Amino acid sequence: MEETTAQQTLYLVMGGRVSDPRTMEFKDPESVHVVGVYSDYETAEEMWRANAQRTVDDAEMKYVVVHLHKLLNPSL
Repeated sequence: MEETTAQQTLYLVMGGRVSDPRTMEFKDPESVHVVGVYSDYETAEEMWRANAQRTVDDAEMKYVVVHLHKLLNPSL
């Protein structure tokens, strides 16, 4: 009998100053703020929201949730 294992999901929350608010090009990639890595989307979204709301008045600041598991295993 073949055992099915669930794939681990990982979400990275990060943000920084972008050159254009309509893009994802960071002005200084080395200074990107890494909020953290989370195993569930709900927590990642909560952390994204907290940081995005903290910088809401600065149009050049952008925070994102990156689906790391999709980068590590593109077949997902």
